[in-house]
Amino acid sequence: MSDTRRRVKVYTLNEDRQWDDRGTGHVSSTFIERQKGISLLVRAESDGSVLLESRISPNTAYQKQQDTLIVWSEAENYDLALSFQEKAGCDEIWEKICQVQGKDPAVEITQDPIDESEEERIEELPETSHLVDLPPCELAKLEEIADLVTSVLSSPIRREKLALALMSDGYIKRLLQLFQECEDLDNREGLHHLYEIVRGVLFLNKAALFEVMFSDDSIMDVVGCLEYDPALVQPKRHREFLTKTAKFKEVIPITDSELRQKIHQTYRVQYIQDIILPTPSVFEENFLSTLTSFIFFNKVEIVSMLQEDEKFLTEVFAQLTDEATEGAKRRELVNFFKEFCAFSQTLQPQNRDAFFKTLANLGILPALEIVMGMDDLQVRAAAIDIFSYLVEFSPSMVREFIMQEPQQTDDDVLLINVVIKQMICDSDPELGGAVQLMGLLRTLIDPENMLAPTNKTEKTEFLSFFYKYCMQVLTAPLLANTAEEDSSKDSLEGATKINPVCPDNFQTAQLLALILELLTFCVEHHTYHIKNYIMTKDLLRRVLVLMNSKHTFLALCALRFMRRIIGLKDEFYNRYIIKGNLFEPVINALLDNGTRYNLLNSAVIELFEFIKVEDIKSLTAHIVDNFYTALESIEYVQTFKGLKSKYEQERERQNQRLNRYRRDARTMDDDEEMWFNEDEDDDEGETVVEKSRSEEDFPESYGKFIQAKKAAANGANSANGKPAVPPPSPASPNSSSAKTTLLPAAPLTKTGLVGLVDYPDDEDEEEEEEESPRKRPRLGT
Repeated sequence: MSDTRRRVKVYTLNEDRQWDDRGTGHVSSTFIERQKGISLLVRAESDGSVLLESRISPNTAYQKQQDTLIVWSEAENYDLALSFQEKAGCDEIWEKICQVQGKDPAVEITQDPIDESEEERIEELPETSHLVDLPPCELAKLEEIADLVTSVLSSPIRREKLALALMSDGYIKRLLQLFQECEDLDNREGLHHLYEIVRGVLFLNKAALFEVMFSDDSIMDVVGCLEYDPALVQPKRHREFLTKTAKFKEVIPITDSELRQKIHQTYRVQYIQDIILPTPSVFEENFLSTLTSFIFFNKVEIVSMLQEDEKFLTEVFAQLTDEATEGAKRRELVNFFKEFCAFSQTLQPQNRDAFFKTLANLGILPALEIVMGMDDLQVRAAAIDIFSYLVEFSPSMVREFIMQEPQQTDDDVLLINVVIKQMICDSDPELGGAVQLMGLLRTLIDPENMLAPTNKTEKTEFLSFFYKYCMQVLTAPLLANTAEEDSSKDSLEGATKINPVCPDNFQTAQLLALILELLTFCVEHHTYHIKNYIMTKDLLRRVLVLMNSKHTFLALCALRFMRRIIGLKDEFYNRYIIKGNLFEPVINALLDNGTRYNLLNSAVIELFEFIKVEDIKSLTAHIVDNFYTALESIEYVQTFKGLKSKYEQERERQNQRLNRYRRDARTMDDDEEMWFNEDEDDDEGETVVEKSRSEEDFPESYGKFIQAKKAAANGANSANGKPAVPPPSPASPNSSSAKTTLLPAAPLTKTGLVGLVDYPDDEDEEEEEEESPRKRPRLGT
């Protein structure tokens, strides 16, 4: 047998009843020893690997659809399809299949599928019952025909037989002629029967019937039959919508009549499936699987035909970017591309890859850069949808284009900055477009999809580019709405801070929440770049201004940003928070919230609980030193008492280390005195002279040793002699920070605050607690 090769795509039907593309190759029918029979063999055109090896079984039902498709099932849940590039190739392989099965190549289906439950019954049927006997196609017999069509739907074998009977003698065409007669006579009973008949024929799920029903001269009559649902008082007007309301617009004239006819057919069939036919029940969900496949393969064919017509697409792009193009025309062009990209979603990954590469080569991204900056809201919305298709398909392709753009003096012309401005300037009160664009920006800056082995430097290069040219555009609204906080930082302690620019406008608050969500993502995934930006711009202080917002969701976004920073447990961030006293607005918000047990309360408590559980010592000391007096009254959770306990344990450990150092210093002093006493006179006045002389005689290194010991001894003596009442200017290293730790809403008593390093003994602490009055000032009072 000849080994003729034809180019095909191999499809398999997945669990969701969608066709998956298994690859493109060349098919042949040849004898395969392992299969012990004539088989269909498809080898991939890329590497020659075997995509399909299927023996042509004498009992398998093969179906030929749309002149270029052959579909069959090899198992209960394993459907296969070969989509041929040329009709001639499909006809040749179909002849081979029919030859093996002993069938006439003129048939559209080679076997009658037999349901297992009916195998015994079919054996009892006489040979003459190959087809169902259809009543005469007359007005008087419409009820009988409707009953017959409805009755066979529960039986697979009877559905097959009825389908074969309907395909013979032009029965469908005659039924549609009866529809025209009934409508002319206003025969409602007959029209209701025709509705049941046409609906039942669609549920037969046969591609050969669809070819007849969806042809140009029949499809509008089919739609007309489906208007007369018996459950409706008045018929729907679907034909009026399809012919008058729905207008087919050719942005560029389509010269290929076959392509134009395919577009019309696909739109109308999609309308029948989505609008006219009721949602199938659980028992009917597979009845229209072939209709879904019909639409799917039509869309694949449309995209392929348009993609191959480079002259057509080039003309579309030229008019889209031409400044002389009228607004209405450009709107149609952008909507065309939007529909074009939507159709491409039916393609499999390999085909989508080729599709978007074609668009990229034709200049889709520069065109989007132009149209996204236009004033027409519809054009912008469609352009955003197209951009989302491109980003979802290949973020790397979009990033590569962005970085290759010529660096203009004005960063606003960059595509990514155009996207950011569209997000910021979204006029929708609900910010629907801004939410969509925020998701696209998040995809573009996500390092997880920058790990392509072909370009290992993509992550570093793109993030450096983004933080250099784009981050200031993204954060501009946030910095603008918190600008006044800088002038209020130096306000007097105890004064109530009111931020006049904290956004009360709901739309502005929503926008800032989106920006904060993106910045929070950056904190989590962009370790170095975002840290440098936060430190340089003092960004956390500006963000925490939003804790004053009347919109709780915005305050929570600001808190979440800080929580993510603290969650990194990075000492650079911790020192930045301590130095800027950035817990103050958080604690103010907690105290202002009062006794309300809400999400804000829980989120703040969780922040401090995390610090306690993770034992972040620097933050624990800062919180207890500066804010414990204000927080100690909160007893419904043990978080703050736990922080105080952690703080005291750490202080005790430091005291023990300090005491060991003191004991060592005293021991060395005694040894030194004994050494000196051996050579000194009893006269105390001469001792000093002799001591100074002996020091001059010793080597320089020992002189340094003596000085170090004296300094240590003096430090120990001053520590041991510290008075019970602290001096006004404590000498501890924390003294400078302790002066600025009081919350402005209510000044705290500085004598109640103890530095982390210069600690008094335990006895001194007890005396101080007894002598000083117990003050628990509340913030904001």
